[in-house]
Amino acid sequence: MSLTGTQRKRLEQRFDLYDINEDGRIDRTDLEREAQRIVRAFGEHESSPRAQALLHAYPQMFDYLVARADLAAGSSMTKEQFVGVAEREMLRHGAAGFGKVLRPSIRAMVDLCDIDGDGQVNPAEFRRWLEAISGDIDAARAFEAIDANGDGQLSVDELVTAVGLYHEGKQDAPLLGV
Repeated sequence: MSLTGTQRKRLEQRFDLYDINEDGRIDRTDLEREAQRIVRAFGEHESSPRAQALLHAYPQMFDYLVARADLAAGSSMTKEQFVGVAEREMLRHGAAGFGKVLRPSIRAMVDLCDIDGDGQVNPAEFRRWLEAISGDIDAARAFEAIDANGDGQLSVDELVTAVGLYHEGKQDAPLLGV
């Protein structure tokens, strides 16, 4: 599979967001810091179970990608390595690939912002989610584009699908800080 320009651009943007210290590489610490920043933005104490889930999910996602890129544990990745492994592990496998790689972190994000405890994200919770990760996204427009079944709630499945479609270049609602 050859990446389209849109797919490459979106994966490169994802890399840039993960590259917290802007050194041109991402490592486990970058993902740990991103998770910590999100937890703080939600005002959640890092020791809470909801915070702990996110604080573990982000670095575990990185560890998985490092292993799948045939890099040694503890290695960092260049932008090209990240784009390559993301293409192989997510884009090439479609919904199943995105689900395998991203579902734990998306589940943790849903749990973190799910104020009413119903296991889904309503428009107010989604707006709070987007404000925590990037204040530049029109939450109402993005929510409408993602709410595939029109029930006014976003499930983990809808969010995983939406992230996949966005990175595949099939949906233009900006998601998760990109």
